[in-house]
Amino acid sequence: MSRAPEERPREERRREERHHEERREERPRTRPREERDRHEQGHERERPRPRRPALDARDAARRAARHVEGLTGRAAEGVTSLERGKDGWVIGIEVVETHRIPDSTDILAEYQVELDDHGELASYRRTERYYRGRGENT
Repeated sequence: MSRAPEERPREERRREERHHEERREERPRTRPREERDRHEQGHERERPRPRRPALDARDAARRAARHVEGLTGRAAEGVTSLERGKDGWVIGIEVVETHRIPDSTDILAEYQVELDDHGELASYRRTERYYRGRGENT
């Protein structure tokens, strides 16, 4: 059975206190987890974060296709190129301009679309027209 602190001899209490002090010195001085987390979170806010575009590649391609569809009235067939510029995106969009029978004689066009970082149309132009069945280097 343990005795109350007042009842224990003074020397025994001193030995326990020294033992506890030694134990405290042995332990690395760390803050409680919550305090550390709060402290680290504060530092994260202070660090400059890398500038991230408001638009990723997939969203840029989708927006470019919608812009071309809205301006030409024709559905986009696909994305032919995608390039990140310093102020936005440059995207190539392929469109069927004239449907023919057989499909291999359809007339396709490629439009080059430039978008800013927020997906707003900066410019677009038709860069090429060709038959679907035509080879790349003919």
